[in-house]
Amino acid sequence: MPENGEMLRVADLHAWYGESHVLHGVNLVVNRGEVVTLLGRNGAGRTSTLKSVLGMVGRRSGSVVVNGVEVIALPSYQIVRLGLGYCPEERGIFASLSTEENLLLPPQVQGGGMSVDEIYQMFPNLKERRASQGTRLSGGEQQMLAMARILRTGARLLLLDEITEGLAPVIVQALARVIRQLKERGFTIVLVEQNFRFAAPLADRHYVMEHGRIAQSFTAAELESKMDMLRDYLGV
Repeated sequence: MPENGEMLRVADLHAWYGESHVLHGVNLVVNRGEVVTLLGRNGAGRTSTLKSVLGMVGRRSGSVVVNGVEVIALPSYQIVRLGLGYCPEERGIFASLSTEENLLLPPQVQGGGMSVDEIYQMFPNLKERRASQGTRLSGGEQQMLAMARILRTGARLLLLDEITEGLAPVIVQALARVIRQLKERGFTIVLVEQNFRFAAPLADRHYVMEHGRIAQSFTAAELESKMDMLRDYLGV
């Protein structure tokens, strides 16, 4: 493990979907145990950045270092073995499987994954619905299941894409509690989030993206002084 505590370093990252050039030299650092947000309007390049870290784009160039290992030339299945968990916006719940079967499906990528009992403590809703089919779960329960699934794998760096999208405020509050608990357990989290009010109190640092680049970065302590700038970029 690198001594400097960096869990993820992205440098001059460019990415393409076919002929479409979507990232134009992204630079960011996420330290071990941090919660970091990627903010920006739709189309700014936030989801593409997560997918590029994982190698899930047509082509990429630059440098992506995960836990001290350069991964720009590696396939996705090797990158996740370094301890990455990805929760995509579309959730990917298997409709024909029960909650618990969905939870047990992903393979372990590293030792030290959370047990099913630990996950049920963190997500009591899922324990109550453990025998329910994936399609019978509410949107909020499906989102909890998508997050819970990656905690079993042993991943320590979690890439979470728009986890509050379309969810009721009570579920959003529950997800905020979960993220605080994960941070206390030493997880490193990158949040792509439209809901700034959800993300702001959770994060140590913020990156603002525009047109496939990092436009601004600032710490939680600087947040108040940056609100006018954020309104310009995000319309919050």
